[in-house]
Amino acid sequence: MANDLMNRQNDLMDFGAGRFFNRLARSFFADGFQAPEFDDTMRTDIKESDQAYVATIDLPGVDKKNLQIDYQNDILTVSAKSEQKTDERDENDQLVHRERHYGQFSRQYQLPNVDQAKITAKYSAGVLTITLPKSAAATKHQIEIQ
Repeated sequence: MANDLMNRQNDLMDFGAGRFFNRLARSFFADGFQAPEFDDTMRTDIKESDQAYVATIDLPGVDKKNLQIDYQNDILTVSAKSEQKTDERDENDQLVHRERHYGQFSRQYQLPNVDQAKITAKYSAGVLTITLPKSAAATKHQIEIQ
């Protein structure tokens, strides 16, 4: 396929010290210091057909106004901002505990030969679906060998 994605989170050959300490810190702080609904990656599925690419990206807890999508030089860029505030109050409506989580995330995907004028996006129930129709000039032409 023309789409070549790399998943940096699952690199099985990375046994370095950085990976060890990142995992240690995540497991140590996972119970209260990380926003549980939104981690640092955007879970993405991209399907390719002869007519288009369809990217489906999970973005739970993100408001539609905090999403930005750009396509330039065969690169699709999706950026999201997550802002969450929670308050716990006692029976007298006194503030007992307050949490604020803020995160900004961005991912890029190389998707060549897209008709930029026909790109559409839909956001519903925490799932962003982007349809990128391929340009007519991008159709493959089989060359016969003589």
